Amino acid sequence: MSSLKEVCDGIPDPLPPRRQRDETVPHAPVRTPDLTPAEQRLALQNALRYFLPNQHEVLAHEFADELRNYGHIYMYRLLPTFDMRAYPIDEIPGRNRQAAAIIHMILNNLDPRVAQFPQELVTYGGNGQAFSNWAQFWITLSYLSEMSEEQTLVMYSGHPMGLFPSNPAAPRLVITNGMVIPNYSSREMYEKMFALGNTMYGQMTAGSFCYIGPQGIVHGTTLTVLNAARRHLGTTDMRGKVFVTSGLGGMSGAQPKAATICGCISVTAEVSKEALEKRHNQGWVATIANNLDECISKIRHARRQKEAFSIGYHGNIVDLWERFVEEYENTGDLLVELGSDQTSCHNPYLGGYYPVQVTYDESRIMMHEDPIRFKNLVQESLRRQVTAINKLSDLGLYFWDYGNAFLLEASRAGADVGRDESATGTLFRYPSYVQDIMGDIFSLGFGPFRWVCTSGCPSDLDTTDEISANVLEDIINEGVPETIKQQYNDNIRWIREAKTNKLVVGSQARILYSDQVGRTKIATAFNNAVKDGKLKGPVVISRDHHDVSGTDSPFRETSNIYDGSAFCADMAVQNVIGDACRGATWVALHNGGGCGWGEVINGGFGLVLDGSQDAGDRAQKMLAWDVSNGVARRCWSGNNNAEETICRTMDQNKSLKVTLPNHVQDLDLLDRALQE
Repeated sequence: MSSLKEVCDGIPDPLPPRRQRDETVPHAPVRTPDLTPAEQRLALQNALRYFLPNQHEVLAHEFADELRNYGHIYMYRLLPTFDMRAYPIDEIPGRNRQAAAIIHMILNNLDPRVAQFPQELVTYGGNGQAFSNWAQFWITLSYLSEMSEEQTLVMYSGHPMGLFPSNPAAPRLVITNGMVIPNYSSREMYEKMFALGNTMYGQMTAGSFCYIGPQGIVHGTTLTVLNAARRHLGTTDMRGKVFVTSGLGGMSGAQPKAATICGCISVTAEVSKEALEKRHNQGWVATIANNLDECISKIRHARRQKEAFSIGYHGNIVDLWERFVEEYENTGDLLVELGSDQTSCHNPYLGGYYPVQVTYDESRIMMHEDPIRFKNLVQESLRRQVTAINKLSDLGLYFWDYGNAFLLEASRAGADVGRDESATGTLFRYPSYVQDIMGDIFSLGFGPFRWVCTSGCPSDLDTTDEISANVLEDIINEGVPETIKQQYNDNIRWIREAKTNKLVVGSQARILYSDQVGRTKIATAFNNAVKDGKLKGPVVISRDHHDVSGTDSPFRETSNIYDGSAFCADMAVQNVIGDACRGATWVALHNGGGCGWGEVINGGFGLVLDGSQDAGDRAQKMLAWDVSNGVARRCWSGNNNAEETICRTMDQNKSLKVTLPNHVQDLDLLDRALQE
């Protein structure tokens, strides 16, 4: 029986007894790396490097079985047997609080209540790994528990490269995930490199150890649904309005909760019975419909009652969209006003999207045993789904892409999504939610700021909720532009209602959207509360990589960048470097996340507020950069909101000097000059 302390001591000798994967709980689909015999040999050799030579004989045969059966060597023998959860920081072995706080975050990422496939170290998104194998987990915790403030742990795609001498001002942890030479950043190469143990897809907050469960996206989804109703339905009263989407496995599990907070009716399709029941048991889905007739009946009843209500449909989203078309054709009733999709389409052929033509169980077998046929079925299913959505859109449905590569993969499948390539970027028939809604919020400097109370005490979370709401109210009272005031008011309401909405799954964490001023003042107030003993332990501040500055993604975060630079990744890379230079406790830079491998570069940070003056100074400097970097880039691309925001920030901080664009007033000049 392993304990947290035993794991922090490193890989044991002798080894624990062999363990098999538990088939009774959700587990990751079998991977299909298509390795040659020489590559299989190399994968096995690479895996054995973590173990003493006297352990190789027994492990070689065991790992060969895993490679054959699952397409990857996860090292199930090392599955910890202790209760995996975010232990209070005072119970975590270690020589310093910063490293202990990182362990707290890692344990939360792999908590079975939080993680999607914890046995395979997948936190969310179908293949968003915290580590590539369990040996990496044991070694990483061992390093963190022994490290001093004069050392930095360096991690290459889940692999703990080692503790290197540094200094107290340096990050305690530097992570890179999936950093591949660009010409080799293809899905096929990824599968090989992952199987070889050389790289890893860390999604966003999976591989950076900053995931806080589905709450992490609830607030953003709430804002998206609310603003979609404001802009396209002309109302903020969503009673009786129906929002239809799919996916409940990981972050997508936030959708029904967000819709309920908005006051509308949500219908979320999910093919996995285990994922659906997990969200239902957690209270994130109110009721389950096991067939289409039952689902339609529940929708009609909820529409009549005009009640905020969440329905989890156990079935395929394509069947549901096609049934809505059928209902309209038979009755003249359009039963859905808003629609989106949160299947993991960044990974469509390995469990991210399940085709309508076959069952869930049949799909999980076919994707491994007959991947070509499976891919064809997925693409046919995507075409059918888009055809139904298009018909409903013509009748009044407002549909948007949630940045999960749904429209990108649909276009590659030949679906009618109206893909239009231009010098400024890629446009589809349906906008990305960033293009249409969240992009303006990012340009104001607002994004998903979050924190974790490492004491594990719910009372600490209550205190931080109160502190953050009071800080935002004070900022409003000092006077802010109307556009900023609306954002603050939305977030004050969010925080005041957060406990009632029961958002916590796993660590005692919270998220809100704030700008640079709000983030720095909230962080300062938290640090002071730790110093004064109002909080029982340090607070980790962080954010989603999906933020103002954290991600370059032409089909999501930077889809509203129209100067032709949407495919450039300088912003995300500079952000991580800048955070490391200004005091982050740890930083991470990833290939992939959201829209998938090769489609995104993103990064994030964690910063431990321990009540010290040093922590307060770090927060001030780092958060100012972490927001202004992205606002400056968006300003240079021509966004008016961003230009107003960065100019206001320069007025507040005379040390900040940003290059502003000189806009071309006479656009006809461009044509005249080119025609000469």
